[in-house]
Amino acid sequence: MNISGLLKRGPALMMGLLLAAACGGGESGGDAPAAGSAAAPTASPVDPATAGNISGTVTLSGTPPAMAPIDMGGEAGCVEGYATPPLANDVVVGPDGGLANVFVYVKEGLEGMEFPTSSQEVVLDQDGCLYHPRVLGVQVGQDLTIRNSDGFLHNINASPSTNRPFNVSQPVVMDTRRSFSAPEVMIPVRCNVHGWMTAFIGVLSHPYHAVSGPDGSVALQGLPPGDYVIEAWHERYGVVTQNVTVATGETAALSFQFDAGMAGAAVSLGEPLDLMHPHGHRAVDHP
Repeated sequence: MNISGLLKRGPALMMGLLLAAACGGGESGGDAPAAGSAAAPTASPVDPATAGNISGTVTLSGTPPAMAPIDMGGEAGCVEGYATPPLANDVVVGPDGGLANVFVYVKEGLEGMEFPTSSQEVVLDQDGCLYHPRVLGVQVGQDLTIRNSDGFLHNINASPSTNRPFNVSQPVVMDTRRSFSAPEVMIPVRCNVHGWMTAFIGVLSHPYHAVSGPDGSVALQGLPPGDYVIEAWHERYGVVTQNVTVATGETAALSFQFDAGMAGAAVSLGEPLDLMHPHGHRAVDHP
């Protein structure tokens, strides 16, 4: 239909079309790349023949805090999945002091190098009224699938400081796809329906990141030889860094240690969106 035909249909239709064009749509969403930004390279700048690795552990010294049972009494669908209430999982410590859910990544040492965006899909699942995994990492532009496996209402409130926030609802079993346009460590994700549900996403321009396992183990594979600053981030204990040198064909060892007395250390996080504000402004605490 040409412009004159649209005008005959009335100004209301024209306004609706203009708004639709301005607002966009689609389920995948995410941040669009900046105008004029260079496309990501298609091949890695790292020669596998000269690459090395990093392997190590993350531990917690001192007495770990006792994790209280999560009160899911207000949501019958959540309670039904458990014989006993699950414990909070913001601090998970193994038998030998290994600290899980620590985001470990190359903070310095890759300057000037550009990496292709990983085509591997990363999934953040909502199952049993908990996020799985609690901590994860993606590259800039990499697909993140947020999944509702529970089949009842969840609300995903991601509140980055650098990237664009989003707040979407998932009332049924479904997937929502998002991506991020800029590096950011870390982005908090919350469910406004179930207040105990929390996850954290680290976004990097390179693929060298990992999350410590239940025993605190962590590994970064296939790095170019060089000197690096590696940072370990924990939601309660803040960050610690370590310098490490990677040599061709060798595996450099690292060991991060957090202390239970570091609880409450400042970590870089965005503020949650205030859903009660008509414009979705960030919540601000007032005395």
